[in-house]
Amino acid sequence: MNIVILAAGQGKRMHSDLPKVLHPLAGKPLLSHVLEAARAVAGGSPGKARICVVYGHGGEAVPAALSCDDVTWVKQQPQLGTGHAVQQALPHLDPGGQTLVLYGDVPLTRVATLTRLLGEAEGALALLTVNLDDGHGYGRIVRSEGRIQRIVEERDASEAERAIHEVNTGILVAPTERLAAWLPTLGQGNAQGEYYLTDIVALAVAEGLPVHSANPDETWEVAGVNSQVQLAGLERIHQQNIATALLEQGVHLADPARLEVRGEIDCGRDVFIDINCLFEGRVVLGAGVVIGANCVIKDSTVGAGSSILAFSHIDAAAVGSDCRIGPYARLRPGTVLDRDVHIGNFVEVKNSHIAENSKANHLAYVGDSTVGRRVNIGAGTITCNYDGVNKYRTVIEDDVFIGSDTQLVAPVTVGRGATLGAGTTLTSNAPPDALTISRARQVTVTGWKRPVKKK
Repeated sequence: MNIVILAAGQGKRMHSDLPKVLHPLAGKPLLSHVLEAARAVAGGSPGKARICVVYGHGGEAVPAALSCDDVTWVKQQPQLGTGHAVQQALPHLDPGGQTLVLYGDVPLTRVATLTRLLGEAEGALALLTVNLDDGHGYGRIVRSEGRIQRIVEERDASEAERAIHEVNTGILVAPTERLAAWLPTLGQGNAQGEYYLTDIVALAVAEGLPVHSANPDETWEVAGVNSQVQLAGLERIHQQNIATALLEQGVHLADPARLEVRGEIDCGRDVFIDINCLFEGRVVLGAGVVIGANCVIKDSTVGAGSSILAFSHIDAAAVGSDCRIGPYARLRPGTVLDRDVHIGNFVEVKNSHIAENSKANHLAYVGDSTVGRRVNIGAGTITCNYDGVNKYRTVIEDDVFIGSDTQLVAPVTVGRGATLGAGTTLTSNAPPDALTISRARQVTVTGWKRPVKKK
C-alpha cells in the first residue's frame, strides 16, 4: 500500500511566512495530524505502507520540521497542480496494490473514514465525497444513473453543475498501476492551467473501471485549512471532540468549551478539571485528581487523589498521590514529588526530589535538591544552586525544619532532624539534631533619630 500526502501548497490566505502545513492545530503541525492518520491506516507499522509527502512552498522547512524515518520527502518544483504533485511521487511508490492520496492541510479525517474508503477500492477507483448545502469552492461529482462519471471543478462548471450538492474532497484511492498510466496523459485545459488529479475519474470511466464513493460521518473530517479563520474553526471542533471523549470516559469538566488539549491526556476515574486549563504533550491524571482553574500542565503525571490548585504550572514533573500543589505554584522539569507533598503559593521547584509528607507552603525556591521526609521549608527559603557558571546540589535529610528567609548555598547538606533558624545563610553543612543559625546580632541604638526633610 502507498500513501501520498500532498503538502506543497503556499497558503496565501494564511498571511504568514510559515508554510501552511506547519501551522499548528492542537499544538502540532497540520501535517503531523495527517501523518498520524496515515500511519494508523497502515496498521501503525512503518513497514506496512510507503508514505510519501510531496512538499514545495516553504522549501526544506517542511521536512526539517517533521523529520521522520518512515516518510519519503519529494519536492514539487514548480507547483503545477495535484496531478503533477502525485506524478512526482510515482517513482517512490510500490507499483503493486493501491495508492491513497491525502492532503496535508486536511487534518481531522478519521481513520474509520479512511478505512471505509479503502473498503470501496477493491478493483475500483474510490473517492471520498460529501454532500454540502453550499459546495462553493469544491469540485462537483457528476453522476449518470447513479454512477460517477467525472468531477468538474467549480471554475469550469456550468450553472447546472454548480447546483450539485455532492462534492469531491480530493481524498481518493486508486490502483497504483493505473495511476501511473493515467497521470502522464493529464492535460492543462482548465481555468487554472494545472494538471488536475480529479481528471483521472473520467479516464477510469472510459476504461470501464468502476468508480465508487464513500462518505465521512461528519463534514468537518474533510475540511481543509486555507485561512486563519478556517484554522481557528477546526481548532474549536477538535477541542470539542476531545472534551466530548473525556466526558464520555467519566471526566468531570467544569466547562467543555474552556478546555485546551495540545497532545494526549489520560484520566483515571472521578477526575475534575476546572475552566481554562491547558494540557500539552502527554499528561496522565490519576483517579480522583482535581485540577483547578487556569492551570498549565505539560508532559507530566499527577498521582491519584492529588489537587493542583488554580494558576499552577507543571512542566515535565511527576507528582505523587495525595499531593497538594498551588495555587500559583510552578514545578519545572526534573521535579519528582512523593506522596502527600505540599507545594504552596509562589513556590518553584526544579530538578528536585521531595520525599513524602514534606512541604514548602509559601514563597520558596527549591532547585537541584534532594529533600527527605517530613521536611518543613519556611517562607522565603531558597536553595542557591548556581554560582554563575556551575550548578550544585543541596541535600536536606529527613525531619528537618528550615526557618523563614533562609538561604542554602550549595553544595551543602542539612543533617537529619536539624533546625535552621530564620534568616540563616547556610554555607557549610548543618549537623543533625541541632539548631544552626547565622544572623547578625540584634542591636538597638538609643538616641537615634530618623532624618527629617529640610525646609
